[in-house]
Amino acid sequence: MMPYIDDSPSSSPHLSSKSRGSRDTLSSGSLESSKSSEPDLEKGLEMRKWVLSGILASEETYLSHLEALLLPMKPLKAAATTSQPVLTVQQVETIFFKVPELYEIHKEFYDGLLPRVQQWSHHQGVGDLFQKLASQLGVYRAFVDNYEVAVETADKCCQANTQFSEISENLKVRTTKDSKDQTTKNSLETLLYKPVDRVTRSTLVLHDLLKHTPASHPDYPLLQDALRISQNFLSSINEEITPRRQSMTVKKGENRQLLKDRFMVELVEGARKLRHVFLFTDLLLCTKLKKQVGGKSQQYDCKWYIPLSDLTFQMIDESDCSPSIPQVPDEEIDAMKIKISQIKNEIQREKQRANKGSKVIERLKKKLSEQESLLLLMSPNMAFKVHNRNGKSYMFLISSDYERAEWREMIREQQKKCFKSFSLTSVELQMLTNSCVKLQTVHNIPLTINKEDDESPGLYGFLNVIVHSASGLKQSLNLYCTLEVDSFGYFVNKAKTRVYRDTTEPNWNEEFEIELEGSQTLRLLCYEKCYNKTRLNKEDGESTDRIMGKGQIQLDQQALQDKDWQRTVISMNGIEVKLSMKFTSREFSLKRMPSRKQTGVFGVKIAIVTKRERSKVPYIVRQCVEEIERRGMEEVGIYRVSGVATDIQALKAAFDANNKDVSVMMSEMDVNAIAGTLKLYFRELPEPLFTDDLYPNFAGGIALSDSVAKESCMLNLLLSLPEPNLVTFLFLLDHLKRVAENEIVNKMSLHNLATVFGPTLLRPSEKDSKIPANPTQPITMSDSWSLEVMSQVQVLLYFLQLETIPTPDSKRQSILFSTEV
Repeated sequence: MMPYIDDSPSSSPHLSSKSRGSRDTLSSGSLESSKSSEPDLEKGLEMRKWVLSGILASEETYLSHLEALLLPMKPLKAAATTSQPVLTVQQVETIFFKVPELYEIHKEFYDGLLPRVQQWSHHQGVGDLFQKLASQLGVYRAFVDNYEVAVETADKCCQANTQFSEISENLKVRTTKDSKDQTTKNSLETLLYKPVDRVTRSTLVLHDLLKHTPASHPDYPLLQDALRISQNFLSSINEEITPRRQSMTVKKGENRQLLKDRFMVELVEGARKLRHVFLFTDLLLCTKLKKQVGGKSQQYDCKWYIPLSDLTFQMIDESDCSPSIPQVPDEEIDAMKIKISQIKNEIQREKQRANKGSKVIERLKKKLSEQESLLLLMSPNMAFKVHNRNGKSYMFLISSDYERAEWREMIREQQKKCFKSFSLTSVELQMLTNSCVKLQTVHNIPLTINKEDDESPGLYGFLNVIVHSASGLKQSLNLYCTLEVDSFGYFVNKAKTRVYRDTTEPNWNEEFEIELEGSQTLRLLCYEKCYNKTRLNKEDGESTDRIMGKGQIQLDQQALQDKDWQRTVISMNGIEVKLSMKFTSREFSLKRMPSRKQTGVFGVKIAIVTKRERSKVPYIVRQCVEEIERRGMEEVGIYRVSGVATDIQALKAAFDANNKDVSVMMSEMDVNAIAGTLKLYFRELPEPLFTDDLYPNFAGGIALSDSVAKESCMLNLLLSLPEPNLVTFLFLLDHLKRVAENEIVNKMSLHNLATVFGPTLLRPSEKDSKIPANPTQPITMSDSWSLEVMSQVQVLLYFLQLETIPTPDSKRQSILFSTEV
């Protein structure tokens, strides 16, 4: 794919972050007017370089694909005139038609662009190169016209000649990163599709460049001309391009086309099974990938299929079905993530050792694939059930409501075109299953193993998101939005707005702080709150509210690295939702800042606060715990789901100012904001509750293998804490255990709570932190789920799992007294 920067409102000028009021009253006109400012102009010119660097990398990869096609072409053509030809001259020319010409065009373009980018200045011109490239698109017309014949010829030659079949399945593509000697295997059919895929995206890169090229720049008219030529060319051939997905013929004159395929988890008699699911234009096919033995090519077994005309969705009542879904303990899921992080670290270390061969890396990659397959198998818990009118039902487990809605929408849209039921013969079914090997678009487990070395590892840190408003609704509804982000290859629901009642133009203006762990995508779902259950469509498979729209945006590190707010719009089903985003990278978000004030409570040492208040436990901790225990114990995801950031900041200001009305404020706020305030208090302590001095000892104690020694060490360390720290911790510990007693309702186990609070209570101050201080260093996935972070989780989990904490008499009296406060 050519590099593509989404030409959407995400590139709008920054949203002012001075105040909530000023943020909400900004008009689109004032936003647009800032486009012409000097900093934005400078930033746009700088982006030109980044876009062009991406184009160079993409061109290098594309050239390596074309080189891989040319490599067998020359010996095959030479052998065609000998007494033992593999192919005839005509067959070689048909299969590799126009490939040499395409290579020469792009090699010339690459060789012209490379020195200009290397000697970059904002005045550097590249428009002439793109204009020339666009003028040579006619070669693609010839390639596309011949494409289908080339694929058919190659397929027939493979069936007739085992030597050519072996060659066509093992074409070596030179990797563009690391060692130039490294190669990857690709099939001939895959490589022949590359130019088709390339030409259909030829306008995207020109859009990117124009977006970051000022109208006054000499390149601007040249790029516009190149874009015009490309658009005219594409409009003339788009309808004629027949992708490889249409290669499966059902009956003469009818085509079966692949619409979507994905690895999914099927629940079979209570056991989780990894499946590769294919949605065709007329049926849903569930397959199992066979184990490859003795170098044989990939093969699938058909498990079942349903003609779309016979497929319905079944009602899923979460309260009824959840016990039947085998739940994997959170500890096991986290252990898999740690293993994945460690293996990825090992791979990176091996790549840096020049004297090491690739065999070690290949073994590690195999282990990584196994662990990621296991994580994909064990992590999802959301039911997605399909039913065959003939009586059989099948249940998949997925991690995201977004994905479930995506499958439903695509199937329902296609069902409008499917009227007749049918059944496949065993031969037809075998042909269909065999075709999946060539038709599949997802080749690996959809986690980090799919990422190329030069691909972004994702973002680590905190993403502040303001959900402003929605427009485009045709009728008044009760609406709310949820936000999802990806982590380790699957999506997690992170935040939810309040319900805006009876309106066509909801104005939430709510801010959320979302923790990112290698995240690359933000998803937004807009729901209608259904208070009247009789209104629900029983075929929806929805047990609660109706999805009105959904959309997603890529989290671009370069675009978000600015400290200002970025304004964007997500369009979905005619509805537009306005958002603003601001990202704080992990190395900054994890810093504990030294105390600079002695007034208030946030950022002030706990001993100073308790002494000033003449209390054993800070007032803010007691108030928040009391309010959560009053009305938040059954709140799903309490402490995990983000509260509204503006509410949290308002409470923070009230506690700092010792506002007498803070309890009234709390009673009127969403309980997740109360939980967020409590977490923020502990996170902003200048020294962690477990103290900097004792932190290394806690980390060492939890690693002891002897259980008796571990208990003695951990309890002695706990009792070594300063009294305000100890008493406050035991008060909080008692509260968290009561929260976990409601796990069946609130879904917060002891482990979930330890995951939320472990780093918050134990993470050391900046001077003791192992987080790299240099913000230019790349933040890898292993930093986020490092042994240090998991050690912090394990320490808190250890104390949460203890039934009682024995203490000496002198401490016992203090603790008993403190819990009565």
